[in-house]
Amino acid sequence: MEIIDQEHSSNQPMSVGDWVLTIFLTSLPLIGVILLFVWAFGDNQRVDRANWSKATLIWFAIGLVFGFIFLVFFGGLALLSQLD
Repeated sequence: MEIIDQEHSSNQPMSVGDWVLTIFLTSLPLIGVILLFVWAFGDNQRVDRANWSKATLIWFAIGLVFGFIFLVFFGGLALLSQLD
């Protein structure tokens, strides 16, 4: 009976208060990234929070890739301008 209750509760939508707490916790510098991984890939997590965490991690990875490309491109331009 307890397994059914846990499974049922993981499929119920999150309340506004749950979302406020979730967004607050993910805004904390190191704790937020750790929690995103726990919520995205942990067992017995709410489906909507797990999907949101996975999507947030994807956007985070895209931002890191674009940031690295930006750094390499403009860093290379800065180095080339020093050669003159």
